[in-house]
Amino acid sequence: MARVIVTAHIENVFDRIAADEGRLPVADIRAVEVTDAVVSPDSPGLSMPAKLLARLGLQHLRSTTIRTSAGEVSVRIFGTARLTIQGRDCPVDITELPDGCPVLIGQIPLEAMDFVVDRGKHALVGNPAHGGEHVIELY
Repeated sequence: MARVIVTAHIENVFDRIAADEGRLPVADIRAVEVTDAVVSPDSPGLSMPAKLLARLGLQHLRSTTIRTSAGEVSVRIFGTARLTIQGRDCPVDITELPDGCPVLIGQIPLEAMDFVVDRGKHALVGNPAHGGEHVIELY
């Protein structure tokens, strides 16, 4: 299956709040723009390499163990960021990856932003069950 690649804007949510409240200049919001993020519905959340993650200035929340094809690995979780793709956004904690890995966008943020992978077009699209519009289901 061909990879689905998207542009993603990731920013420190606490910086955004401070800027919205006038306590921080908008230009000082720590953020990264990634043009080659890999959509990975088999992954749970948002993961990114340490070098990019460091630019966001997020707080280390905890460490946890993940299972990979290479076995179990300890990783660090940082929070909280705001992920924006195609004009839709959601808050998300970030799993740190080794440098050299791509940014991975997993199922939880995809669902929060109401996106699905169109495997025929190799693209990320608004959920067809909702007419492509961003809908949140609460039941």
